[in-house]
This record gives sequence, structure tokens and C-alpha cells, in this order.
Amino acid sequence: MAIFLTKDSKVIVQGMTGATGMKHTKLMLADGTNVVGGVNPRKAGTSVDFDGTEVPVFGTVAEAIEKTGADVTVIFVPEKFTKSAVVEAIDAEIPLAVVITEGIAVHDSASFWAHAIAKGNKTRIIGPNCPGLITPGQSNVGIIPGDITQAGRIGLVSKSGTLTYQMMYELRDIGFSSAVGIGGDPIIGTTHIDCLKAFQDDPDTELIVMIGEIGGDAEERAAAFIKENVTKPVVGYVAGFTAPEGKTMGHAGAIVSGSSGTAQAKKEALEAAGVKVGKTPSETARLARAALAS
Repeated sequence: MAIFLTKDSKVIVQGMTGATGMKHTKLMLADGTNVVGGVNPRKAGTSVDFDGTEVPVFGTVAEAIEKTGADVTVIFVPEKFTKSAVVEAIDAEIPLAVVITEGIAVHDSASFWAHAIAKGNKTRIIGPNCPGLITPGQSNVGIIPGDITQAGRIGLVSKSGTLTYQMMYELRDIGFSSAVGIGGDPIIGTTHIDCLKAFQDDPDTELIVMIGEIGGDAEERAAAFIKENVTKPVVGYVAGFTAPEGKTMGHAGAIVSGSSGTAQAKKEALEAAGVKVGKTPSETARLARAALAS
């Protein structure tokens, strides 16, 4: 089992013919992802050879869906064009849009998220500014290294790309049902809560690891959801225990104001919901091992 992404997912790449899109399409194909097309209006009707695999290029997302049955798009479009790319995906009613691009204006993210809601939430958005998601051994959409883990029993949801990779590597001998990098911008599509619900409902996920960071109240809201709705063990980590107040740290959403959004406040909220929280990624991995062993 998996959440959001399986071996049967048919993936298109918006921005496939750019340098970043080409690089990661090749890596996704090597991981077994069923990439069925790219989208570039200026190169419609052509194809790209990825080590013997010919991937056609379509003019629009709607055409790609019509010709291939695609149900996932991954977006590697430069930030100034990302809003229109996401809106096009939403209008085509593709079920899942994974927005890798970073540096997107918050107003643009708010705009395409509102557009998705207005269209009836038919398209799940993951990101922006995220590493994507992977179901090891089945499909990999985004920029997560495919060789750092294996299929297993842990579900992972994380705001941080690099911490996603570290946790997957530290627990590689146990493996993951799915790992989802939701991104750390102030406005994102899929949240911790969305992933927690999906992992709770997934029979092959036995334990959930949740990685958060300073800023906002997403982790506190997730803690309230866990307390009321999640029966599986959850282990957490919150990045930023040593972050200075009032300074943005890495992600645009990672900023502390007064006592709001601190790592300590989030840790306390999660622990009050029964979540064991590590002070470092390695300690969090040890807590996950102990939870599974018990």
C-alpha cells in the first residue's frame, strides 16, 4: 500500500525539457516511475530520449491527460511561470500536482490554492518548494534520492527536504510505505494533517514520523488532530531549537515571533498528544525504532 502515489500512477512533467526537468525526469525513470509525457507548448509534438526511453512532449496538460491517462503532474517550471502552470493543471482536473519550484511569491501560492478550492478540490497540491514524494519500489515524483531507502512500514511527512532524506537514510533498514515532503512555505497545499490521515488509513503503515520546524502553528494543529484521530504511534522532530527569535531560518515560513512558533512550544504540543519528540534527527530515528520494537 501507499499514499497518493503507486506503481500505477501515470506521471507527466511540466517543464521536462528544461535543464532541471531533464535531470530529474531521468532520475525518476531510473527509479521506476511511469513517466508518460512532458508539457511544453513550444516543443509540442516532439519527444525526448532518456537512455532509450522516448517520452513525448505535449502542448498542454489537458492534451497530455487525454493522450496518456496521466493522473500526476510534477512541476519544474521557473517561479515566474509556476502559477500559470499550476492553474493549468487544476483546470485540467489532474488528481495530483507536485510543485517542486521554490521562490514562488506567497500571493501566487495563495492564488492557485484558492483556484483549486474554487474548482472543487479535484486536484491535490503538494508543495510548493518541496522535494516531492516517494513510494519506495513503486514510484518517485520530485527530487528525493531513490537509493537511500527501501519499501517498509514507516510513513514519513516532513516540511524539510534535507531532513526527509536524513530520516529515510537513518531508517533505511526498516523502510517506508511512503514519504511526503510537503514544503516549508507559509502557504502550502497538502498539510501534515492530510498525510497523517492518509497514513492512519493505510494498512501497511505501522508508524508515522512527522518532521516540522519553527514558525506558524501547523505542528500544533497536527498535534490536536493526532490526539483525536490517530491511533498509530507517531514520532516527531521539530527543527529549530536553537533558532534566534525574529530571524527567518531557511524556509520562508520558518520564523519565530515571541513564544509563538518556537520549537519548544511545538514539542510540548506534540508530547501532550502522545507523540514522542526527538531533539535531533538521530534521536528521533532511535525513538522510531523503539516504538516499532514495542
